[in-house]
Amino acid sequence: MKARHKRLGFLVVGLVGLGLASWLVLNALDSNLSYFFSPTEVSQNKAPDDHVFRLGGLVENGSVERGQELTVRFVVTDNANRVKVAYTGILPDLFQEGQGVIAQGRLGSDGVFVAEEVLAKHDENYMPPEVADALGKAHAEGVAGMNRQ
Repeated sequence: MKARHKRLGFLVVGLVGLGLASWLVLNALDSNLSYFFSPTEVSQNKAPDDHVFRLGGLVENGSVERGQELTVRFVVTDNANRVKVAYTGILPDLFQEGQGVIAQGRLGSDGVFVAEEVLAKHDENYMPPEVADALGKAHAEGVAGMNRQ
């Protein structure tokens, strides 16, 4: 074999290896990404049915129900739409009604968001940027809808 053919063979094998490594990395990243959706986006069926995602908004006042064992049910709202959430586990100390929350999990076939993790805000002035943006959009859509009537 000529030296030229050997170099070409090494180049082809190297490119195939690089392509395979890139595919593996991108595939691993895609399965670990969790996108953020507001209750309005979930009600508009923009959230994936078969993928983990984050749901953020405010815990609706009067919606927290503590069930048997560690199961808690509550409603997350962006003041335009609501999504029922079920979580089994210990809630953060700062979790309370009327406060911002982000829950990570999957949407069940019954339309209830089954959370694997619940994150609560950490002081009275902080709201996660995603939640603040979602609340702002929901408010803007509500005002625009009222102006059209």
